[in-house]
Amino acid sequence: MNRPVRIKARERDALIQSLRAGVVPRTGQHLIQVGRHQELSALLADIARISDGGSAVRFVIGDYGSGKTFFLNLVRAVAAQKKLVTLHADLNPGRRLASSGGQARGLYTELMRNTGTQARPDGALAAVVERFVTQAMDTARDQGTSPSKVIRSRLEELTELVGGYDFAHVIDAYWRGHDTDDDALQAHAVRWLRGEYSTKTEARSDLGVRTIVDDSSFYDQLKLLARFVRLAGYQGLLVCLDEMVNLYKIAHKGAREANYEQILRIVNDVLQGNAEGLGFVFGGTPDFLADSRRGLHSYGALASRLGENRFATDDLVDYSGPVLRLEQLSQEDFHVLLENVRHVHASGDPDKYLVPDEAIDAFMAHCRRQIGEAYFRTPRNTIKAFCDLLALLEQNPGRGWQEVLGQTSVAVETNPDLEPLDEDADDDLVSF
Repeated sequence: MNRPVRIKARERDALIQSLRAGVVPRTGQHLIQVGRHQELSALLADIARISDGGSAVRFVIGDYGSGKTFFLNLVRAVAAQKKLVTLHADLNPGRRLASSGGQARGLYTELMRNTGTQARPDGALAAVVERFVTQAMDTARDQGTSPSKVIRSRLEELTELVGGYDFAHVIDAYWRGHDTDDDALQAHAVRWLRGEYSTKTEARSDLGVRTIVDDSSFYDQLKLLARFVRLAGYQGLLVCLDEMVNLYKIAHKGAREANYEQILRIVNDVLQGNAEGLGFVFGGTPDFLADSRRGLHSYGALASRLGENRFATDDLVDYSGPVLRLEQLSQEDFHVLLENVRHVHASGDPDKYLVPDEAIDAFMAHCRRQIGEAYFRTPRNTIKAFCDLLALLEQNPGRGWQEVLGQTSVAVETNPDLEPLDEDADDDLVSF
């Protein structure tokens, strides 16, 4: 197995701590990634399409604890390596795709906070704007003209999009702040781009623009940003939205369908080629997709667009459609995953392995007796238990792994999405 000879202590600690806490690591995913080759290849094809100026949308569907978030983080890391700008956020009751109470703007602000590039995985929005300005200055120097003229010329194409005039004006304001060493003006421009202005009056006073990013302009701003990052020298924009099941949980039918309508608008734009250099990856559970009463399939237009290939079977899987179901890990994949975790825990040094190969086999048999096949199909809790086992062995070198393993318990992964949901607040049958 090809593994790095040495793993940095910081990367090793961050990865192991995340796994022990049951959360997805932000870095080092490639060190433990197993399986999912077909799914990853499908997303790589999407990234290539975005880089060519096209667009893509995927709904990554998997059971609770099956590795959706891990897969999305891996896709983001690959996209950044391919010179895309990435945005990511988790939906929750305060972050939605469509709203009238600021939840959509809250989602946009979170996405901007999590702007990433290969050089800067988080908080890279200002760096993207700075790169655009720097490239414009280099072009102006080569052409013997003023940077302001080059910037205005390059931003001209943004004005044809909804909200493009004010977007271009804000970028120009950033340049003026850069040119005159006005840090406050630059900060105002970045603040507007992040969607942090709550009133138009304040934005007009600081920047001279009449609009701000609000609930109604959420998607239009993403399309503008996708066009802008390409002007800044990047290949495109990839937006990763996880925990989409929070839309499924919205009790009010009208509010839920307003969010589904926003998803429909995104799907239509992407499939019709109306978005340039823009891709979306949504992570959700099977209920979020297929529930005919509250899921995406309850919205007729989405049900037809997200229908899966009727000729697909267990042996014939179609990876080209908008819905991408994560294949469950096999026992063999899971065995390799445990080997990778052991390797990372030892900082890449086989001489420091705390357990032999037979201990991994024994651990898998132990998990099978406790929770059945769920131990490798939804592996989050199982991996957490394995990391706990290694931690105890590391801190108690005099104990044998057989003794500690007998005291290790593995809990069944419970899905909070299956808890009773509130009835639709506007369902006439409820009152009846």
